[in-house]
Parts: sequence; C-alpha cells; structure tokens
Amino acid sequence: MRVVIAEDGVIFREGVAGVLQRFGHEAVAAVGDADELVKAVAEHKPDVVVTDVRMPPGYSDEGLQAALALRTENPRLPVLVLSQYVEQTYARELLDSGQSGGLGYLLKDRVGEVTEFIDALIAVAGGRTVVDPEVVRQLLSRRRDPLNRLTVREREVLGLMAEGRSNAAIARELRVTDAAVAKHINSLLTKLDLPPDADDHRRVRAVLAYLRG
Repeated sequence: MRVVIAEDGVIFREGVAGVLQRFGHEAVAAVGDADELVKAVAEHKPDVVVTDVRMPPGYSDEGLQAALALRTENPRLPVLVLSQYVEQTYARELLDSGQSGGLGYLLKDRVGEVTEFIDALIAVAGGRTVVDPEVVRQLLSRRRDPLNRLTVREREVLGLMAEGRSNAAIARELRVTDAAVAKHINSLLTKLDLPPDADDHRRVRAVLAYLRG
C-alpha cells in the first residue's frame, strides 16, 4: 500500500512510517499539518491516508476536517483517523461521512499493537469500516435502550461487528462455530430492528448508523 501520514509529532510520525515499511508498505509522504496533508494527497494519490485528529495550528480537529474534506472530494479515499483519546463527537462525525466505507477510527495506543494496526489499515484500504473497541464500548454505553434487549453474547458479537470483523473472525475470537455467529447476528439485528444482510460492509455500516443514532 502507498500511504500518506499526517501527524505533527515527528517521533510518532516516523514510527508509523517504520511500521509500514516493516510490513512491506510505503509511506509516500509524512507531513505535520492539515494543509500539507491535502497537498500530499493531491500529489501522491495514496491508497490510504492515516491522520491524527488534532493538528497545527489550532490543535483542535484540523486533521479530522481535512480528512472529511478529502472524503467529500473523493468519497472512495480510504482514511484511518488516529486519536489520543476517545472523542465521541469526532468519531460520529467521521462515521457519518462513511456511506462508501473505507473509514477507520483508532486510538493511538493501537499503533503499538503493530499487527492489529496493520490489519486495521488493510481493512480500511479495502473499503471496510473499523472502529476502536474502546470507541465502540463508549458508543454502546450511550445507547442502553433497546440494546438492553441483547444478551451478553450478542453484545460481544455486535462490538466485534462494529470493529469490522467478518463472521469467521468473530467465530475465532469467541471460540464458537460460524453457524453460532450467524445465529447471534440474525438475532441481534432483529432485536435492533435492522434487517439481516449478507453484505458484511453494509451490515457493519448499518450497525454503526444505529450506534451513532
């Protein structure tokens, strides 16, 4: 993959570039502010963008807004947003732009879990939606009704779905059969008034739309 990185911290920026190189990917540009991010994307036409939320000069949401502007111009541009903390407003704003998939929202700590970070980046580049488990947990905590209809296992499955996991990956994580996962998904989608869908991407976006609600 050809990746553009936007992060004002030099050490963190170089660290991400090093991780990409280690796994056979290329950081075609590594920039330190939102304006440079927009220029780098226009110049390099990357496969995916990795950007921090807070960027110079204001250190508020410049990185996020640049990502949203890039997505408006090219809705199919995959973007993985990194954040130091769970910022639910920013997470929802990003997810609201995700009608064509290819979006991710991870906490920066996740970069330290190298394999998970690379897996998430590959998933986003492939058009999937990936959300940090802690973000999912906090979004779930704000939507207790009708989520309280779900069993503990269905909540676990819902969280993994929202992270972009496939049925097979959920089955491996929970040590159950694929058939059991399919049964849980059909049940929880029915309880949440979301129609079951064989298309994993649309299914994940439907669940995220519900969580944003």
